[in-house]
Amino acid sequence: MTQTVAVLGTGKIGEALLSGMIRAGWRPANLLVTTRRSERAQELRDRYGVESVGNAEAAKHADILILAVKPQDMGRLLDELAPHVTSDRLVISAAAGITTASIEERLAPDTPVVRVMPNTPVLVDEGMSVISAGSHATTEHLAAAEAIFGGVGKTLRVPESQQDAATALSGSGPAYFYFLVEAMTDAGILLGLPRAQAHELIVQAAIGAAVMLRDSGEHPVKLREAVTSPAGTTISAIRELENHGVRAALIAALEAARDRSRELASGNG
Repeated sequence: MTQTVAVLGTGKIGEALLSGMIRAGWRPANLLVTTRRSERAQELRDRYGVESVGNAEAAKHADILILAVKPQDMGRLLDELAPHVTSDRLVISAAAGITTASIEERLAPDTPVVRVMPNTPVLVDEGMSVISAGSHATTEHLAAAEAIFGGVGKTLRVPESQQDAATALSGSGPAYFYFLVEAMTDAGILLGLPRAQAHELIVQAAIGAAVMLRDSGEHPVKLREAVTSPAGTTISAIRELENHGVRAALIAALEAARDRSRELASGNG
């Protein structure tokens, strides 16, 4: 935690990482941020006590650069950074679909690059960040990335070849649950419940189910069977889900997300 870290692009994810690092013990004096707007820079200085600098200055002074910009902004950012990034820096990309190879070829030879796919629950310290090493990154570089992203949730190392699948499953995953909660809330209203009550019932059911999945160690089939009585209400509902092809639709949806991630990686934005 004595190294200097720069977060380039401090939107919601970038700020979540910044606050997580500070809670984990990083000193604000060792943290730099870059922003597009001066008002945003002042806001971050007031809130966290960190210094806001330009992208080039961050590249000159930081040991670790976290690229937390949107995929479509990555090319322009790398053009700005390239003259200033030396191979003793660690570059961490949190942009969906951007490969380590595409970043490496824009920077100095042998620059270590680590690719990370976080998801939005990093905003509440319950994120899942999937981490992959580029061709020049070592286990020490992966550990450095884990130390940063571990402050806002869990981390998992995977080969980069699995990043598109992880993006479909984890990076986009929260949206699928929000979609399901939205549909179940509408169903609750149709069944006669006020919206607020339906929402509260579903959210707590989701939290309880997630905690049981995490803490029990049981397979989801076994947990589902524990709720599914013979000729009961739950099996009637599950029969309808199967009749409407919900399982197949979920598989197709994740395949579509994976394919889109591949398109982004190939530059077909």
